[in-house]
Amino acid sequence: MNDSPRRRTRVGVALGMLTAAALLLTGCLYSLIPEESPRSTASAAPVTDGVSPDLLPFYSQTLDWAPCSGSFECTTVTVPLDWTDPAAGELDIAVTRSRAEGGEPRGSILTNPGGPGASGIDIVQSSLSFMVGDPVRAVYDTIGFDPRGVGQSTAVRCLDAAEMDDYLYDIPAAERGTTAWEDELLDRHRDFAEACDASSDGILPFITTENAARDMDVLRAVLGDSELTYLGYSYGTFLGATYAELYPDRAGRLVLDGAVDPSISGLEVGTVQAVGFESALRAYMADCLTDDACPFRGSVDQAMADLGTLLASVDRDALRNGDGRMLGADALMTSIISPLYAEWSWPALTQSLTAVLAGDPTFAFGLADEYYNRVDGVYVDNQTEAFRAYNCLDYPVEVDPEDTAAAEARMEAEAPTIAPYWSGPDPCSVWSYPPTGQRGPIAADGAPPIVVVGTTNDPATPYEWAVSLADQLSSGVLVTRVGEGHTGYNKGNECVDTAVEDYLVDGIVPEDGLTCE
Repeated sequence: MNDSPRRRTRVGVALGMLTAAALLLTGCLYSLIPEESPRSTASAAPVTDGVSPDLLPFYSQTLDWAPCSGSFECTTVTVPLDWTDPAAGELDIAVTRSRAEGGEPRGSILTNPGGPGASGIDIVQSSLSFMVGDPVRAVYDTIGFDPRGVGQSTAVRCLDAAEMDDYLYDIPAAERGTTAWEDELLDRHRDFAEACDASSDGILPFITTENAARDMDVLRAVLGDSELTYLGYSYGTFLGATYAELYPDRAGRLVLDGAVDPSISGLEVGTVQAVGFESALRAYMADCLTDDACPFRGSVDQAMADLGTLLASVDRDALRNGDGRMLGADALMTSIISPLYAEWSWPALTQSLTAVLAGDPTFAFGLADEYYNRVDGVYVDNQTEAFRAYNCLDYPVEVDPEDTAAAEARMEAEAPTIAPYWSGPDPCSVWSYPPTGQRGPIAADGAPPIVVVGTTNDPATPYEWAVSLADQLSSGVLVTRVGEGHTGYNKGNECVDTAVEDYLVDGIVPEDGLTCE
C-alpha cells in the first residue's frame, strides 16, 4: 500500500502485495476457494518449551475455534501489549484457518500479505488459492492473521470515512514545492497523528514489526508447532526475517517473496521505489504503444513525456469527479501506481488514462479507491492507518539535508515522470511517538535455509532488495523470477512455484541463485 498524501521522504509507496492492484482479483478468486463443511475445531497442544514464566500464560492458551466465512474457522489469540513488560496489558490477534485439504495436516503455515497494514484474514478468506498454492494447502493448515494494530485484531483507529477522504484526496491550497505547501501538508499529518493517538486506546507505542514478530511466536506455539512455517509477501518478508532474527532456533521453512531490504533507510526505500515504479511505468508504456487502444503515440520516451504533461495539467487544473472529489496529480499518481503491481492490470490503466485525457476522472478514482480499499465511500479496513503506525516506529526519522538532496537528485534523474509527485515532508516527523526501530542487516544466524524470491522488474520491492536480503541472511537462498509485477510466487511461473512448493512441502532447498525465466 502507500503513504498519502503522496509527498514523502521515507517509505514511499508501499510494501503491500495484495493491498493495491491485486484487490482487483479478490472477487473472481473468491469462487476458487473450496467450499467444504468445517472440520473438527480441535486444537493441538500448545508448545511451551523454553518459555519464561511471565510469558507462559500467553504461550499456553488453548484456542477456541469457531466456524466463520464458509469453510474457514476463526479464533482470537491474546498477546502482551508490551513485550518488555508482559503484565502491562494485552492485545487480541484475530486468526483464521483453512484446514489442510489433503487430510490430516502436518502443521500450520502462517502467511502475511504485506502492507504493513494488510489484513491476512481478508486475503486468506477471499483469495486463498492466490495466496497459497495447491500443494502447500494440501498438507498444511493455512493460517491468516491480522497483526497487532490491523483489521480485526486490536486495531489502530484514526479518522472516519469523510475525514479520510479529506486527508487522502484534498488538494493543498498552496503551490506544490513551496514552504507554505510543505507546512500545509505537515499540519495535515500532525492532525492525522493526533487523531490516531486519540482513537487507538494507547496502543500506538507498541505497533512495531518486532512486537508483531514476537506475536507470531505465540501463534506458532498455540497452534502446536515447534517450528514456524511461514510464507510472507512484501512487507511480510521484513516481518518473517525479523522473526528469524529473534527466534532462529524456532524458524522452520520460511519463504520471503518480494523482499524488503532491512538494512537501508526509509529515505532510500522511497527513492528506490520511485525508480522502480518509473521502470514499471516504462514497461507498461512500451506494451501500451503496441495496442491501438493506447492513448499515447510515438516512442516510450515521447509517451512518458506526454504522461508527464498530463500529470502537470491536472496538477494545475484538477478534474471534478461525480462525487465532488477533485482529481489532482497526487490522486492520479495513485491511480497509475495501483495497476503497476500486476501486469494483468495494465489494461485498466490504459482505460483510466484514456478517460482522464478526455476529462473524465471516474476510472482513475476507481483505481485509487481500490488502492486504499475504499468501497462506496467507505474504507473497509484500516490499512492506511496501520501502515503509518508501523512505519513511523520502525524507521528512524531522517533529517540530513545532504542525504535528502541526493535522493531528490537521483529521483529526478532516474524517475523524471514520478519524481515531481513523490517526495516531500516526512509525515513521521510529526508522529505522536518517536521511532524505536533501527535499520540494519538481518543475518538470522542459526536459522535453517530461508528462501528469498525476487522479481526483476518489481516496482514496489525492487529486485536489488531481494539480492541484498538473501546476501544478509546467513542461510539465505535467492530465487529470481524474470518478469513484471510485484512478488513472484503463484504468478504463473512454474519454475518459481515448484521451487517454493518443493521447499515448503518436502524441504528440498532450491539452488541458490536459481533464475526462472
